[in-house]
Order: sequence, then structure tokens, then C-alpha cells
Amino acid sequence: MFDTLLIANRGEIACRVMRTARRMGLRTVAVHSDADAGAMHVEMADEAVAIGPAPVTESYLVADRIIAAARETGAGAIHPGYGFLSENAGFAEACAEAGIVFVGPSAQAIRAMGLKDEAKALMEKAGVPVVPGFHGARQDPDFLREKAYQIGYPVLIKAVAGGGGKGMRRVDKALAFDDALAGAKREALSAFGDDRVLIEKFVSKPRHIEIQVFGDSHGNAVHLYERDCSLQRRHQKVIEEAPAPGMTEGLRARMGEAAVRAAKAVSYSGAGTVEFIVDGSAPLSDETPFYFMEMNTRLQVEHPVTECVTGLDLVAWQLKVAAGEPLPLAQPDIALSGHAVEARLYAEDPDHGFLPSTGTLHVLQFDEADGIRIDTGVREGDVVTPFYDPMIAKVIAHEDDRDKALDRLSQTLAASLVAGPRTNIGFLKSLADDADFRGDRFDTGLIDRKLDHLLADAGRLRAPSVALGALRLVEREMERIAEEEGRRSSEPHSPWAVADAFQFGSPGTMGRSVTERLMVDGEPETVVIDWTDGEPAIRIDRPEGGEAEFEADIVDAQDGVYVLAAGRQFHVAPRDPASIDLDAADGDSAIKAPMHGKVVSIQVAAGDAVARGDKLAVVEAMKMEHTLTAGRDGTIGEVLASAGDQVGEGQTLIVLAAEEG
Repeated sequence: MFDTLLIANRGEIACRVMRTARRMGLRTVAVHSDADAGAMHVEMADEAVAIGPAPVTESYLVADRIIAAARETGAGAIHPGYGFLSENAGFAEACAEAGIVFVGPSAQAIRAMGLKDEAKALMEKAGVPVVPGFHGARQDPDFLREKAYQIGYPVLIKAVAGGGGKGMRRVDKALAFDDALAGAKREALSAFGDDRVLIEKFVSKPRHIEIQVFGDSHGNAVHLYERDCSLQRRHQKVIEEAPAPGMTEGLRARMGEAAVRAAKAVSYSGAGTVEFIVDGSAPLSDETPFYFMEMNTRLQVEHPVTECVTGLDLVAWQLKVAAGEPLPLAQPDIALSGHAVEARLYAEDPDHGFLPSTGTLHVLQFDEADGIRIDTGVREGDVVTPFYDPMIAKVIAHEDDRDKALDRLSQTLAASLVAGPRTNIGFLKSLADDADFRGDRFDTGLIDRKLDHLLADAGRLRAPSVALGALRLVEREMERIAEEEGRRSSEPHSPWAVADAFQFGSPGTMGRSVTERLMVDGEPETVVIDWTDGEPAIRIDRPEGGEAEFEADIVDAQDGVYVLAAGRQFHVAPRDPASIDLDAADGDSAIKAPMHGKVVSIQVAAGDAVARGDKLAVVEAMKMEHTLTAGRDGTIGEVLASAGDQVGEGQTLIVLAAEEG
């Protein structure tokens, strides 16, 4: 066994690999970009090496710098984690040439499974069922459009290289094919350096069930049972669980055998996942059809649920196999115990199209009760940047059965606090509590079908959250005034004070109402503070249902307060009376970047006539493309950005001319 391990990754997976490496007595080495110099994985490692600027193309994807770091620190092995270089055959070969162990499969196996078209052909030869579609080499748009017509809509356009939902588009009708193809190719090229795609039939009501496999260099291969990853949004997994709900022993055996055949077809060594689409139009049975989608030749994000139900450490297995040892267990010795569910906590805003969110984590507190595991790579006070995947943590619950596991997950999400970047924690809790998900009535389309229902709390929570935030600001201002006058209030107040020029209505305004201007999540809001009864009370129009039971946590920050209610976050701050948002005053005239990112394309020019909903620009952030559309009919007045520009959140890119009259 090598004695020093370099982890060629960042965030929670780097931290997770380090924990096992330490238990095994290995010395650990971290690599980091300039943006990650103070990151958690850097602090955890025995040694750390800087490898370049923040962009991944200048740091985490530069193989030569990582290998140089391994040589410099005496690392005998490199664990690639997932993403980045984990499925890069050239990197695996470069490690071998440098005399460094690559903790993963051979370059040959990575290549065989890395290109979806070739992998499907290989699986057909191995007797593994595949989804009907076109997996050939021709890529001209007219030909692919014809193939899609022959396969029959709806179809999926999928990047030949890579995964994670990037370079993937569902197309329901021929008129949308060309735009979807162009977008998929752009995204695939950006994420994987390869814009080739394949076309597949979209299976109605699909379940996404995958099998964890392991092989060694001695010709052994086993499976560690299945995971259900059907709860997805934009083809990215949101909640995963093991074992799959409703799985029968006959179907489990068939899928497990097919997955092992797939692994043996490429002489697989290490951890891998064989992903299948399963027909979910009826309850699972021994005869339910399933189809090979792809094989991920690395550790998966969702591997903790498999660890929970098998009691095994998959990273330890990876390291032992990489060191030339045989698999620790044979198939008959691997057993299932209980049920595990994992929720991916992201810095994103579900109430605004799940746009990525950045900023300082002012509060990060998890309810780590029995049966709960938290995998994270960030700490309170860390900054979520626009450069990398916005995952904050994986919250995993393990209990005796599925209902108990979902209950525990829901309770933990409800009791956890995250303030700063907006997150999907409330959305995750809604999913964990959803009746259809609880009742095994789900497939990969459940989130899209029920999105409005899953996000319904946001409107009800806004008004009381703004009121609580405004009251806290009043309290802080009263304390500030008291401190300035050298007095102490007889009532306990927040220990934070804002020493700025803003002043709320104060005790001197008792007996009347004062109108105050706030900013709520960056948007102007007006509230009325009523001092009639001697204590400040907030009057604000509440939507129907706003008087329902309401509980919230309030977090103070220098730029205002964060109100956390049912997993939703509202930032309430004083509005600078000297500032005027001309764009806001002009309605939907300003088209702004919704997050930090790069402009992929500008679709219009000054003078063009546009209709509400027309595509105006595409911005790429955190490895995904986001389309910006016109908020109203009108004419383009100015275009203030170009393709390739790096833009900040809220930056105006396009301006519609003022409406006449």
C-alpha cells in the first residue's frame, strides 16, 4: 500500500476521501486553486499545493500541475474524486507513466465506457439491454434531426462524453430540435471538450435505478445492490436512496447480473456505477424491462447511501483495489440493512428558477442526530463562489425502513440552518414529505409535474418573514440610538448594531405610523411601522393563508438580517435613501445577469423587435446554461455585453427601449 495519497479534487468529496485515508494511516495531500486557498479540504490535508487560478481550466483540470504536485509531495497515488479528471483516460495514463497509482479503473475501461455511443455498442455485445436510439458517428444537424424523427418524439439529446445532465436536452417536438441540439452541443463542448451527441428514445415514466459495481485486478467483480435516483431536475439528481422502493428480488438479481456483465466486459477494476432506465409505468416486478444508459467509471456523489445499507466503506475498497489487493468480500457476503436517503443541499434559489446563488455562509448548522450523516466541504464563514459546483452538503438519513428514513431526513432538514446564499433546503423537505414520493408513485418527471406544489410555501412565508425582519431592524436601530446617547435599554435586544445613516421610526414617533422603505432579496419593499400602542408593529399586506402558524429563525448580518422560515431565506435590509434603481423604475426594460457567469451568446441587436418570452441571451454559470428572455414586447434599445464576457450578478446586459405613450 502507498503511504501518501493526493486528492485531485475539492469540496466535500476531497474531505470525504481524506477521512478514510486518515483512518487507513495514509498521509494526505490537497491541491487547490487560488480561490480555494483557505478551503476546508486544504485545512484537513497534511500538505497542500497551489495549482493555479480559480477557473477549473487553469487549475483542477490541468493534469500536468496535479502530477507535478504528486511528485513534489511524494504521493504514491492520486484519488480523482468525481468530476474534474476522474473519468479522463489521458490523466489515468499520465499517472501510470509517472509511476503514480491512479485510484480508479484502467484508461482502457474509462475510454470504453466514457463515450456513450461506443459503450452502448459494447453493452449490446455483452447481452445488456440498451435504450433504442442513434449512437453513431454522424453529427450533422440535418441527419440528427431525421434520426430523431425516425426514433419518434419525445427524444433525449445526450452528450457522448460526460454526464451529470450537462449536454442533455429533452425534445418533445420537431420544431424545438434545432435549438435544443445547438444548446446541448455548446454545453457539452464547454463541460467535456467534446460536442458530439447521441439521440435516444425518451422512455415514458422512467425510473433511474443504478447498480454499484466493484472489480479488482484479479478478475473478480461484484455488485453492491441498487440505488434509486429518480428524483431529478434538469436531469440532475436531487434525492437518492437505497435500496430502490418496490424492488423485487427477481428484478434486483437481473439488474445486478447485467451490471456485473457490463463491468467484466471491460475488465473493470475499482468502483463504478452502471445506470439503467427502468419502465416505471407500473409497479416493479420480476419482469419489468430495464435499459442500460451509461457507466460512470468513478465514485458517485450518492455513494453514501450504499455505504449506509451495506456497512462498507467504498473509498477504503477503492484504495485497497488500487494497491493491488483482491476485493474484500465475495457476492454472497454482501448484505443489505435498512434504508438510506440522501438529499443534495445546493446554493440555489428554487423560487427563481433554481438559479445558482453565491455569497458568505453566515450560518451553517446541521441537526446531526443519530442516523444522520453530513458530508460537506464548507464551514460557517466560507464563501460559495461562482467558479464551482454549488453543493453545500449531502444530508443522509439511515433508518430501519424507508418511512423512518424519510421522516428523519425531513426532521433534519427542518432543524438545519443555512444563511447567506439562498438554498434548496425547503424544497428538499417538501420532496421528502411529498405524498406521491412517499407512496412509491414517482418517476424522473415527478419534480416537473409537481413543481408549483413543491414551491407553494414561498408566497405564504414572504409577508410574515418581511415583517419579522423589519421588526429586528427596528430593534437594532433602537439599540444603536441608545448606545449613541450612552443609555442602555431595559429590554434585551440583539447584540448586533448597524452604525450607518439609516434610521427607522423610533420611540419619538409613538402614537403614529411611519412608512419605511426596505430591500427584500434585492427588491424594494415598503412596510408601515405602527407605534400606536407604544411598541413597534409591522403592517404588510399578507397573501391568503398568511395568518397560518409561522416559525422562523433570524440571523443578523452587517448588511441586514436573514429570516429563515421552512427552509426559505429572506434577506431584509434598509434601503439606502440616496439610491435609485433606474432599471427597476423602468419595469422589465433591463435584462440582467441572474448570477455571476460567462455570456455564451447574444441573440439580438439594437433595433430588433422582440416579443415577451423571446430568447435574448444565454449565460453559463456553474457548468449550466441559463436562457434570458424578454419580459415584455418591445424594441432592443442597447446591447451592453458580448459573447465571451464575464458578467456579475445583476449586471445589465440588454436594455429594451422605453415604451411609447
